[in-house]
This record gives sequence, structure tokens and C-alpha cells, in this order.
Amino acid sequence: MPIRPISPDRLVELLADRIAALPGAGDRRLRVAVDGAPAARPGELADALVEPLRLRGLPTLRVPAAGFLRPASVRLEYGKQDADAYHDLWLDDGALLREVLDPLEPGGSGRVLPSLRDPVTDRATRAPYTELPPGGVLLLDGALLLGRWLPLELTVHLALSPAALERRTPPEDRWTLPAFARYATETVPAEAADLTVRFDDPRHPALVAQP
Repeated sequence: MPIRPISPDRLVELLADRIAALPGAGDRRLRVAVDGAPAARPGELADALVEPLRLRGLPTLRVPAAGFLRPASVRLEYGKQDADAYHDLWLDDGALLREVLDPLEPGGSGRVLPSLRDPVTDRATRAPYTELPPGGVLLLDGALLLGRWLPLELTVHLALSPAALERRTPPEDRWTLPAFARYATETVPAEAADLTVRFDDPRHPALVAQP
């Protein structure tokens, strides 16, 4: 597939324009996911979109998927470094749907829980509910988000080559690499996403043309 180099600043502006051009933008609540391994730092790109979207008249709400992991008793049932469990079990899809995505459906309350559980302490964050106004945009970031049938109006995948993923993943987290290999093979996020960005070097991203 053709790949077009793009500057980081231009990438943010392009994505903001794409979100602002989605059907219903400015009227209904939109749900946008930035998917990528932690090494790709998808949260940084999601954060960078907040101000450009505000300037386009679209209030935003940031929700990291890491705030919706299952309890440690479930995540770590097969050990602290089980790549298959990381792929299959860590994200609490049901809680993410119930507390974040479903309330933003047309006619929904718009009341979103920004986080459920602290992934480090494994305790409830007790975060208060926040209302996203009509016309607002939810920016969800995290790993392994695609292929889960989550209701999203736009998905962006930050793709890393296996070499870049290994190079940019800290040694203590390299046990997760087989999970991302599975994700690449089974979900094929570069094709599943609405937009894919090659992110081997975040200073020099490249937009992948969809077929």
C-alpha cells in the first residue's frame, strides 16, 4: 500500500480535519480510538488532538483504555507475564462499553466514567462521571483495541514494525511482544483501522493509504 511521509504537526491537523468531517460532527457525540502498542505512545497523539479539535468547535474528553483493565485477580490468573492473557483478558470490554461508549450513542446520556480502576494499585479510582456535551468527541487511546466490536466512529492505528516494537519496548515489558504478534496476525490492525500511521520513528510518521 502507498505510504506518504507526513510531519507530526501535519498529522495532528489531518486527523483533526478528518474527525471534524465525520458524519454528525458538531451535532452528535463521536467516539475516536487511537490504537497502538505502549511503545507507540498512542496517548500522546490523542492528547495532541484535544486543542485542534477545540479550535474546530468540538469539545473533547480523553479516556485512556488503561483505566479499564480487569482486576489483577483476572488479569494475572495465568501469571504476571502471560502474553495470551494480555491479549485476551486484560481489557475489560464490558466496562468500557457500559461506562464510556454506550452512553455516547445517539440518545444516550453522555455521562462517561473517565476511569474505573488504577492499573498500578488495582484499586477503584472513584473518578466522578463527566458529561460529554452533544457534538463532543471522545478520544480513547490504548493497545489492542481493534477487533473487539467496540462502537467507534473513527479508528487510528499506530503501526510499528516488529523491529521497532522490540527496540522501543522496555526490557521489562518485552514479554508482551508475542501478544502484539498475535494481534498483527489475527486482527491485522493496519487493515482494520480507518487510518493507519507508520510510527517506527515518531519524528517521521507516514500515512498508509487504505486500499
